[in-house]
Amino acid sequence: MNSSTNSLDDVSADSSAEFPDRASMMEVRLQAQEDEITLLKSSLADALRRIRLHDQLLPLLKQQLIAVNPGAARVLNQVCCSDGCTSSRRLSSSSAIDGIQPPTSQLSERVVTNANGRTGNPVSTESRPATFDRSTQTEPILLGRDTGQDRVPLPRQVQSLHLEDALPSGQPIEEVRAKLHRVPGMEEEDEEDEGVGEQEKELSWTSSVEEPIQPTTIRNLQRDDFQDGSWSPDEPGSTSTSVITSDQNLGLRNGPLAPIQEGEKTALVRRNSEKLGNTERQRKRLDKKAASSTNLLTRSPSLENRAKELIASAGSPGSRRGTYGQGQSIKMFIRGRPITMYIPSNIQNYEDLKMEPPSEKLELDWVYGYRGRDCRDNLYFLPTGEAVYFIACVIVLYHINNRTQRHYRKHTDCVRCLTLHPDKVRVASGQTAGVDKDGKPLQPCVHIWDSTTLVTLQQIGLGTFQRGVGSVAFSFADSGAFLCVIDDSNEHMLSVWDCNKGTKHAEIKSTNEAVFAVEFNPSDSTNIITCGKSHVYFWTLSAGQFTKKQGIFGKYKKPKFIQCFVFSLTGDVLTGDSEGNILTWGKSAADIKTLGKGAKETFQIMRQTRAHEGSVFTLCTLQGGALLSGGGKDRKIIRWSADLAPERECEIPEKFGAVRTIADVDGEEILVGTTRNAILRGTFSDGFVAIVQGHVDEMWGLATHPSNNIFITCGHDRQVCLWNAEDHKLEWCITLEEYGLCAGFCPKGSVVSVGLNTGRWLVLDLLTREVVSESIDGNEQLSVMRYSPDGSFLAVGSHDNFIYIYSVTENGRRYTRFGKCNGHSSFITHLDWSKDGKYIMSNSGDYEILYWDIAAGCKLLRNRFESKDRQWASYTCVLGFHVMGVWLEGSDGTDINALCRSHSERLVAVADDFCKVHLFQYPCPKLKAPSHKYEGHGSHVTNVCFTHSDSHLLSMGGKDTCILQWKVIRGGVGSSRERLPSSSSTSTSSPEPATS
Repeated sequence: MNSSTNSLDDVSADSSAEFPDRASMMEVRLQAQEDEITLLKSSLADALRRIRLHDQLLPLLKQQLIAVNPGAARVLNQVCCSDGCTSSRRLSSSSAIDGIQPPTSQLSERVVTNANGRTGNPVSTESRPATFDRSTQTEPILLGRDTGQDRVPLPRQVQSLHLEDALPSGQPIEEVRAKLHRVPGMEEEDEEDEGVGEQEKELSWTSSVEEPIQPTTIRNLQRDDFQDGSWSPDEPGSTSTSVITSDQNLGLRNGPLAPIQEGEKTALVRRNSEKLGNTERQRKRLDKKAASSTNLLTRSPSLENRAKELIASAGSPGSRRGTYGQGQSIKMFIRGRPITMYIPSNIQNYEDLKMEPPSEKLELDWVYGYRGRDCRDNLYFLPTGEAVYFIACVIVLYHINNRTQRHYRKHTDCVRCLTLHPDKVRVASGQTAGVDKDGKPLQPCVHIWDSTTLVTLQQIGLGTFQRGVGSVAFSFADSGAFLCVIDDSNEHMLSVWDCNKGTKHAEIKSTNEAVFAVEFNPSDSTNIITCGKSHVYFWTLSAGQFTKKQGIFGKYKKPKFIQCFVFSLTGDVLTGDSEGNILTWGKSAADIKTLGKGAKETFQIMRQTRAHEGSVFTLCTLQGGALLSGGGKDRKIIRWSADLAPERECEIPEKFGAVRTIADVDGEEILVGTTRNAILRGTFSDGFVAIVQGHVDEMWGLATHPSNNIFITCGHDRQVCLWNAEDHKLEWCITLEEYGLCAGFCPKGSVVSVGLNTGRWLVLDLLTREVVSESIDGNEQLSVMRYSPDGSFLAVGSHDNFIYIYSVTENGRRYTRFGKCNGHSSFITHLDWSKDGKYIMSNSGDYEILYWDIAAGCKLLRNRFESKDRQWASYTCVLGFHVMGVWLEGSDGTDINALCRSHSERLVAVADDFCKVHLFQYPCPKLKAPSHKYEGHGSHVTNVCFTHSDSHLLSMGGKDTCILQWKVIRGGVGSSRERLPSSSSTSTSSPEPATS
């Protein structure tokens, strides 16, 4: 892109490739650390669950021991007293995690572990009633103190008890161990893990809280033992029987919360004795536990590999990646920030969706605008009746009588210069260098092409020129055998090329100053002239070598700029300068008296003619020797005789700007290119009318009429323009005090609202062009104006993070503030209304997606899951499930400026930051969705919009001030192919689109 006009173009991909964003890398590392913490938490939860399980099995062991040997109660008491501190510390290990501090152990007291695995308050050896606390519930376990049994003293060396000591003789220990370690739900969990498929392994995983084993687990084990006859409550040890009975009568609260999946709400249910008694319900509840750390580690790669995978998948700092989550939502990451998209109900299997490019395609139909503000000599008239000019990357051949266009589109970046071959058929055009989407420079070149067939004949200088091509010219004396080129490097390299062979004939550094024009002498191809800032150079080419002579101003004031020059019929050189003069240059004999012996001939000013007030921007020779000059400040076109006597003059209207270039049509009629990007056609007697018009500064606002083929644009030039897409002409244009950034038509089509950069917005009548209403919201620029489908509301999105809602009456001529949507943490970028006109979906600069209930008083909908099946009247939000696939790999969140869904809900067009227009099928919810890509813009594409009938698509460039109108070409069989279900579809399946 041209550095002088497109310096503000976003080339963030360059910094992404060579200088990674540290903040984004830190976000990726943080995500990896969070995943590592998730695994550690899961491992810890698994370990705690097993510890609690064993703690809960201890009472069963004691009860079995007492049942076999009633005297063992004394041993237990002595063990608890002698090693109380150790056991207290050991038993309270799980409770420390829950924030419960165990009390100090005393010889007369013992620590009791409750059924939840938590350590309760010390219980003295005297009998106490059971306590019920909000956080913990203790169950007293009375061990033999009051049973009347005698104590059996044991040695101090006894520190632990073994299971073998408590078993009846003859019972194998392996059988009891198997029963003790068999936990309901664990075997089912292991079986489920074996059936985990490859798809589940790819699912995103989150940390979960393990549910502890409840006391019913122990009772289930006891019940199993009772059924298989391993032990009976009728056996000695009535204390254990009383403990079991009291435990059955106690109501226990739930432990840690069961894992809650995204999109689900689990109510906290207080467990009572009846629920505890239901073994099947308890077993089902245990089956729903979250996966243990073993299963998580099995489904996920190692922590190190997971971190590497995250960094690799993130790619550059502006990466975006998708993670499919549990069948209900999918996450997309932009610059490390997760954006959750909820999958609509009508899509049954997201993974089976297949994305294909749409059967419809785009064909360039019309180009609005002309680049005259900063280019010279870029307008020519062909014998075919066509005017040749350029804007952005497109060279337009416009038939001035038939009002048709053809387009040469082989250039890869902005066209900078243009010249016509002496045969009036071949054209040479040069482009700027620019950069691609990865920030790599594109090599400038010159194309020689046939204006009749639009076929490229020769590509010259690829890889030779630097920055761009500033000026080109064909030779005349040898029928255009050579082409002279000046590039935009610091030295402004002057080179001569063989047009037929495409080879370089000679090259030299011209000057470090700006060069505006270059031409061959019409009668001698070895003589070349260049002009620019404070210089006129006369070059002679001989045997592949250049010699340079500088024009001598002598007694005349040296102008700051030599803007243009032509050759007269007598061979003199006529230049136009920034002082408003036409200077006649001639060759003079060597001044031997002044310069001494051996002095050579020089080029000096022979005559000075006062022509214009301000600069002389262009000179054009006519048949017969007459001359036309175009002025800058005075906007005059003057016809001069061969001896530079003024004959006629006219002034072009101020709204079109100064004269930039002139092209002769037939000696009487002329074409005039202006500095305000307009082309005028006319004569001195009849005046001039505009046949091509356009904006002169960056454009952002675009809206199409709901029922007619017209559209409106606005931009930084403070102009609001209404265009006719069918007749390809400007209907009207008004100038505002501030510049417009957004626009929107009322559904009835009688008025249009325009948002300005100051927070003010206007409502214009399309017929009278009058302002029927105006208001101001905040003091920051407005970014979107959107009417509800029935026209009863207007939503105004602002850079102050608010969305202002107005009720609309009197056919769009009266507006009353209804409410304000407050919730975004950054500026509003896009918004859309639901089809029923009750809800709004909005995007912001920090990649937020929020939903609003307007009918309920502009209420923010906290649960975004509820909006997944909502139908939207339009779709311009760049973030959403249905358009997630439009984001390219490596996008940083600003790479897509706008998108628009067609009214048929079959297509979505995308305007990106790399001069491209993309066409996707709708919906396109999968990443890396294929699309048709179209070039033509020379700057970031700021907006796209379909016409009311979807017959055309309009795209608007930023700095290139170009509007491209694309015709939508329907696919032959595409209209009947099976499509993906959209949000408004009633399909309950997931059909695969047919191949386009």
